[in-house]
Amino acid sequence: MNRVALITGGSRGIGRGIALELSKIGMDVVINYASNEAAAQETAASCMAAAATVGNQIRVEICKGDISSANHRIGLVEFTRKEFDRLDLLVNNAGITSIGRADVLDATEENFDRLMAINLKGPYFLTQQAAKWMIDQTAKKAPSGTSSKSSREALPYRPKIVTISSVSAYAVSTNRGDYCMAKAALGMLTKIYATRLAECGINVYEICPGVIASDMTAPVKEKYDRLIAEGMTPIARWGTPEDVGKAVVAIAQDFLPFSTGEVINVDGGFHLRRL
Repeated sequence: MNRVALITGGSRGIGRGIALELSKIGMDVVINYASNEAAAQETAASCMAAAATVGNQIRVEICKGDISSANHRIGLVEFTRKEFDRLDLLVNNAGITSIGRADVLDATEENFDRLMAINLKGPYFLTQQAAKWMIDQTAKKAPSGTSSKSSREALPYRPKIVTISSVSAYAVSTNRGDYCMAKAALGMLTKIYATRLAECGINVYEICPGVIASDMTAPVKEKYDRLIAEGMTPIARWGTPEDVGKAVVAIAQDFLPFSTGEVINVDGGFHLRRL
């Protein structure tokens, strides 16, 4: 039986890159999307093809849902339960950029609330829901007659939760104040759940992408082309969704078993302070 990953916002951009890389290592994938079914179908087909090229047989399912909605979050987890009856990896990736990219002095409460509902509330409560199911799965897989702690240490089932944050968690953009605040808060989400879930055998990570080529960054391509050329990052190129996907693969394959609450920067070295 393949391991199963649930990726929110998995139809395009970084989410698609993550789905493709997980497919290559033989994981079944649930691709959540908010509205663009055609993109989700295209990603699903690409995942199947990517897995086939390395000899893996996988299943890929798509599931529509707005993670800002409690009912949709419930539906997404129940869909995964019905289709696969297991969850090994949750990737909180869905998010939007600041609506209108208004200066912080002109930002509206309506747009603030909408962004926070998707970028922060959604991951917070979807993680809660997924974690409870993961804990139940861990208990069911524990051999009879053993303590839960000792059995968890020996189990091949090692569920993980990954949240995709951003360098905007610490790099200020005054025309994306709500976005920066939400990404900063996701860092604390990771720490809180990492602390709470460690005793349950669930490791939690934050991946912090830098400038990644995607639909979200396409409108500011010229700006970042110039900044990269001027030395903004030690690794002088745009990041790709594949770069982020490979970081998720490292986590999924349990290459970091003694780490939790960890921040993994996929930013070309942007986070380094240089003189």
